Amino acid sequence: MIDETHSPAKKSWVSGADAHPDFPIQNLPIGVFSPPAGAPRGGVAIGDHILDLAKALAAGLISGKAAEAAAKAELNDYLALDGNERAALRKHVSDLLDGSTDAGKDASSQPSLLHAANKCTMHVPARIGDYTDFYTGIHHATNVGKLFRPDNPLLPNYKYVPIGYHGRSSSIDVAGPVKRPTGQRKPATQDAPDVGPCRSLDFELELGIWLGGKGNSRGETIPIARARENIAGLCLLNDWSARDLQAWEYVPLGPFLAKNFATTISPWIITAEALEPYRISQPARPEGDPKPFDYLWNEEDQKSGSFNVEVYMYLTTEKMRAAGAAPHRLGRSAMKHMYWTCAQLVTHHASGGCNLSAGDLLGTGTISTPDDSGLGSLLEASRGGAVAIELSNGETRKFLEDGDEIVFRAYCTAPGRPTIGFGECRGQITG
Repeated sequence: MIDETHSPAKKSWVSGADAHPDFPIQNLPIGVFSPPAGAPRGGVAIGDHILDLAKALAAGLISGKAAEAAAKAELNDYLALDGNERAALRKHVSDLLDGSTDAGKDASSQPSLLHAANKCTMHVPARIGDYTDFYTGIHHATNVGKLFRPDNPLLPNYKYVPIGYHGRSSSIDVAGPVKRPTGQRKPATQDAPDVGPCRSLDFELELGIWLGGKGNSRGETIPIARARENIAGLCLLNDWSARDLQAWEYVPLGPFLAKNFATTISPWIITAEALEPYRISQPARPEGDPKPFDYLWNEEDQKSGSFNVEVYMYLTTEKMRAAGAAPHRLGRSAMKHMYWTCAQLVTHHASGGCNLSAGDLLGTGTISTPDDSGLGSLLEASRGGAVAIELSNGETRKFLEDGDEIVFRAYCTAPGRPTIGFGECRGQITG
């Protein structure tokens, strides 16, 4: 799966692309954008620009079923293609953007193929039929468990079964305002609940897994050895959480209004094909942990089922932005802190016969570090609101206030390979 499109020597004719921290020619993420005057259509990020796939198709620079699917305003048909078809389109786009190829020289003479990314509007890249959020960050699960069960933070099922819940796809969006939700709350100091705005609004650092391929019919399963065929790419995901609403409502059926008001994702799909050189082994389970059941175990998945992705969390306040101050870095975490692989999540989701489809989205759950350097939520960092976090400008936070903006960024690295990034996942709280 690693081919010439991943070559570190490959250069693009697009100005600034070769040194770009997120979108060099070795990345080529796909998404849906609107140019300043035009309808939504598929595009590929290259440096600070977007290659217009609809225009490239109309100009005859790319052709075929994959190109037609990728140029649409919703990428479900593109995601439903098999990996070989998606890889073939990636090769064509790579050639178009390569300054040394005949296709690249032809494309470089047609400047209308490119749009300045900062002039465009990004959209959710596919019609999300279903959304499921998992709980694979064992350090997050342990930290949260300690707040409620100090002597036994992890429930008995955690190391046997990937824990998850079905979320709400209608409130998933790319960057934009996030309205503070209202709901029932019952602080420990009150005898009865009341209704009002969330007082303990939080973020959760996650990765999103875009599903693709053929999926499975209802009643069928997806064997662990085939699960990768159904993973089309990754994105960043912020699972906003109303902690005080959640504490009151989650027993006995789990998250509801505390989670369904907003989920923010980064707009670009970092394709499975682009991620191939950055595969790493899944960290070994601690001694004494149970081995997963056979349906969740695959040696190849353990050897190469994770990716070397590091994720950074930033917070800006209204005062910071007014003063032109740099964002406060909340921490850095990594995909290696997931207890389960992406393939295990896919296989387990389908193991009872649930049908998965191209365009479905899975959240990994909050990915925290084992120490305090990369806690993926304010709930953990503030010890449940007991400790204030001091920001770089002297302000403090226990939970998010109106005007606060959370930004996630992520990067893949590998020896001898260029860094590729995910772009930004950005959302600002409004009252």
